[in-house]
Amino acid sequence: MTNPEQLFSSFEAKMAEAQRKADLMRAEMATVSVAERSKDGQIAVEVNHLGNLVGLEIGHAVRDKSDLAGEVLRTVQAAQSRLAAAVEAGVPSIAGTETMTELVGRLQREYPEPRPQGFVEGGFEARNDGARFVAEEEPPKPAVPKPPRRPQADEGTDDDYFGDSDYLR
Repeated sequence: MTNPEQLFSSFEAKMAEAQRKADLMRAEMATVSVAERSKDGQIAVEVNHLGNLVGLEIGHAVRDKSDLAGEVLRTVQAAQSRLAAAVEAGVPSIAGTETMTELVGRLQREYPEPRPQGFVEGGFEARNDGARFVAEEEPPKPAVPKPPRRPQADEGTDDDYFGDSDYLR
C-alpha cells in the first residue's frame, strides 16, 4: 500500500506536468496567424489564432471601390478558413491527440470555406449591404406543422380542470 505523502507528491507532479503542457500549448497557439490577400492583391488581412482580424491593408486602387467592405469580408473569411490547417501545423505539442482533433474540428465548423461572390443560396442571390450579407428577396418561411394532439384519458369530464377545454363551463 502507498502512503498518502507519496500519493500527494505523485498528484502534484502530474499537475505540474499538465500545467507545463498547457503553457506550452498556449504559447504555441499564440504564434499562429494566417495572412490572406484578395484576388487582385489590393487587400491584405491577417487573423490571429482565434480568428480575430489583427491586420488590414487596403491598396490605393480599391479605396473607392463600391464593394470594398464585401471584398474585405471575403478576404477575412478566406484567412479564417485556413486557421484549422495553420493550428494543426503550428501547435506540435498536441499533434495527434484528441485535443488537436477537437480543436481543428471546431475551427473547421466555425470558419468554413467562404462562399464565392454571387453565391446563390436557396434560389436567392446574396448581396452585401456594407456590414452583413442579406438575401435580395426574403425566402418564404416554411410552415411548421403542429404536432398531432393526443387525446386525454378522461377527456370531457368536469374533473378535467387543466384540459384543452374551457374550465369555466
